[in-house]
Amino acid sequence: MKKTILTLLAVVFVAAAANAQKNKVKITTEYGDIIVMLYDNTPKNTENMLKNAKEHVYDSTLFHRVIPKFMVQAGDPDSKHAVAGQQLGNGGLKYTIPAEINDTNFHKKGALGVARDNNPDKSGSASQFYLVVGKVCTDEELDNVEKRTGHKFSAAQREAYKTVGGTPHLDGNYTVFGEIVEGQDIADKISLEPRDRSDRPNKDISIISLTVLKKKKKRHFLFF
Repeated sequence: MKKTILTLLAVVFVAAAANAQKNKVKITTEYGDIIVMLYDNTPKNTENMLKNAKEHVYDSTLFHRVIPKFMVQAGDPDSKHAVAGQQLGNGGLKYTIPAEINDTNFHKKGALGVARDNNPDKSGSASQFYLVVGKVCTDEELDNVEKRTGHKFSAAQREAYKTVGGTPHLDGNYTVFGEIVEGQDIADKISLEPRDRSDRPNKDISIISLTVLKKKKKRHFLFF
């Protein structure tokens, strides 16, 4: 029995250590920090965000579109010096990132996704991103999404959407390349800010900085 417990603990510790090695970024706002883990199975989008963070592309951009029970969007370079009432969301860098849509990554609460226009190849903005706030869904709602979009949810995805919530209707159309691991309450708070008809907050809410977190040194554990 003792040997079994030690083995299980070792597995947990190794898994925790592996998670610590994931690429993470910190989004600093006036309300607090949001820590986002970037996925390894979306290398193009992950590397692009890391590059942009190191080049300070996101610093001083606004959360220019916020919708309760849906998402908060940021990363438009035009928002850095936007005047009150200016419509935002069309700015970006001079390239797009290929879509990396897969069956593993989905729009659960806290998901990090790539904003895009209606281009047929579903490539995404090189700078604009969104964080999912979402809402809890019922089986009936998920069934309706499947019928409308043709996208099928796995049992695990259904469970996530029925418990933590998300925005399931976006699955299959937008690249998800990370998830919030700390600070979901900050994203939720931003989503509730009063906004105008274009969903721009009446009050400017900026990304003070978006920085890459240093990876912790690997830890080694013995199996007994």
